[in-house]
Amino acid sequence: MFGLVIRDLSSILKVVAHPITPLVTLHHLDVVEPIFPNVSRVQALKRLTLPMNLDPAGLIQQSICYDKTRTWTISVSWGYAVQIFRGTFSAREMEMPARTFLNWYKRADYTAYPFNTRPVSRNVCQNPFIYYLSNVVYDENTNETASRYVRVQSNPDCKWKMEDPSQIKMVVVYKKPNPHLWDKSPRRNCCKVRNAKRKGTMVIDVGECREDEVVEL
Repeated sequence: MFGLVIRDLSSILKVVAHPITPLVTLHHLDVVEPIFPNVSRVQALKRLTLPMNLDPAGLIQQSICYDKTRTWTISVSWGYAVQIFRGTFSAREMEMPARTFLNWYKRADYTAYPFNTRPVSRNVCQNPFIYYLSNVVYDENTNETASRYVRVQSNPDCKWKMEDPSQIKMVVVYKKPNPHLWDKSPRRNCCKVRNAKRKGTMVIDVGECREDEVVEL
């Protein structure tokens, strides 16, 4: 779907919804790093099968929303990772994967891909806080999945005075499975930040956009 790349595949998986298509295959995993940190390739793939079994149509589909009170941009790659960025970025910017990978010939030729990419920011304040999937469960009573994402990496050392996402230790995403998602015209799911009852937790709803709902600032 994206061609062959080596090194860190994670930035592509976080925005696999550009273009908006289902995840069909992951291959040549012997030449890329494990898709989840601090585990083996096999362990990482086993973890990915948990959300895949509950909502295969929604696996690694990207939703973009904003926390306006704290001026954060949030990108949800369902079943894989959540990213929180300081500042406000357009959906067009968030759709593009960061250049954490090389092509098959190990050259940094970023004109050789059939999709747009963006450089990794040299300003640590613009680097995202990344939360990786920890576990996911399904509630039959509400027909809803609850997936939990946690940080496993150190916080970027930023001197900006705006509110710091380091206070967020876990992100919980609620989503109703939709097995008929790809029977309709392709469209990105919408997401919304909910009020969280627990300190240090962010709660997000992901689902089909309503008739008058769009991804906007």
